[in-house]
Amino acid sequence: MTDYDRLDAWIDAHFDEEVRFLQELVRVPTDTPPGNNAPHAERTAELLHAFGFDAVKHAVPQAEVQAQGMESITNLIVRRRYGDGEGTGPTVALNAHGDVVPPGEGWTHDPYGGEIEDGKIYGRATAVSKGDFASFTFAVRALESLQAALKGSVELHFTYDEEFGGELGPGWLLRHGLTKPDLMIAAGFSYEVVTAHNGCLQLEVTVHGKMAHAAIPQSGVDALQGAVRILNALYAENTRYRSITSQVEGISHPYLNVGRIEGGTNTNVVPGKVVFKLDRRMIPEEDPVEVEAAIRRVIEQAAAQSPGITVDVRRMLLARAMKPLPGNKPLVEAIQKHGQAVFGEAIPAMGTPLYTDVRLYAEAGIPGVIYGSGPRTVLESHAKRADERLELEDLRRATKVIARTLLDLLS
Repeated sequence: MTDYDRLDAWIDAHFDEEVRFLQELVRVPTDTPPGNNAPHAERTAELLHAFGFDAVKHAVPQAEVQAQGMESITNLIVRRRYGDGEGTGPTVALNAHGDVVPPGEGWTHDPYGGEIEDGKIYGRATAVSKGDFASFTFAVRALESLQAALKGSVELHFTYDEEFGGELGPGWLLRHGLTKPDLMIAAGFSYEVVTAHNGCLQLEVTVHGKMAHAAIPQSGVDALQGAVRILNALYAENTRYRSITSQVEGISHPYLNVGRIEGGTNTNVVPGKVVFKLDRRMIPEEDPVEVEAAIRRVIEQAAAQSPGITVDVRRMLLARAMKPLPGNKPLVEAIQKHGQAVFGEAIPAMGTPLYTDVRLYAEAGIPGVIYGSGPRTVLESHAKRADERLELEDLRRATKVIARTLLDLLS
């Protein structure tokens, strides 16, 4: 047997234990909002301790967490050093996030049950990305079972701020000098290795008018009519974006979505204020500063066409696109080689229209890729929808790919 065969055999022998580990993680809710994520970190650290892994807990100060609109965050780092210790080989970080959007309606399985049916495990965050808490942990355990001569180290980064942008997750660890790996792999899906992704700008737009009785509407200024004019201008921009194409495979063009709108006081009152929130996805080729300036101009120009209307625009999030760094080649080549061997098909390197907190590692100069346990598409995983699920065979095989890749990088 080769070392690769031994890794595969260990993962097969311990796969039921890996699934139970994932079930325990799913059973602790991490709905964000409200974002009370520290209890999940405590439970994760407890489970890791049973494997002999010491998880160092980094609690983000409460004031910072509350300012971001959440309740609690404790990020975890597990360090495993091999050979003569630090400095003798690369440090490879494996990052997955535990926070996730609330389950919403329409589930046919308990969103926190970790139920297994027809070869799938169901539950919120099974695919994105508690599944990779499991794949990354068991890949490292498999690697250490070889007792091979390794050089370097592995760090598990289990963080809790992806849904709100990552600044209090990986961003917080990096800003405080708590980690500086040479390479990193972040939670992803099994059938492609992602080297680039979109950026994201989120804005809150408040349209001010003047309330009035609906019987004498001329005495007020209708904020909703002003908001409609602004929205029509933004949607016209969205149509124009289709002509702006990306050269990155897997990424098409920019787009804009208005995901929330609220306003008014009652049916018989001219609305004096309307608030809406928009999400603008930016392809890697775009400059975020120019994108934000352009959207603000569109909003201001549309508002100016409605007498009496004023507008406040607040930036909620600016997540830059992830662009490939030259040093990610060893990661890409190893994952593609072992993905081909384990899955029996080519694993393409490509971009994704999503945005993730992985960009924060790239901005810190750390080459990284996105790869982990999951189906071919977000749609198949039901991520952010009812009945999120993960194919257990994808979990098993992705764990093998990660373990083999770590062996290559640290041998």
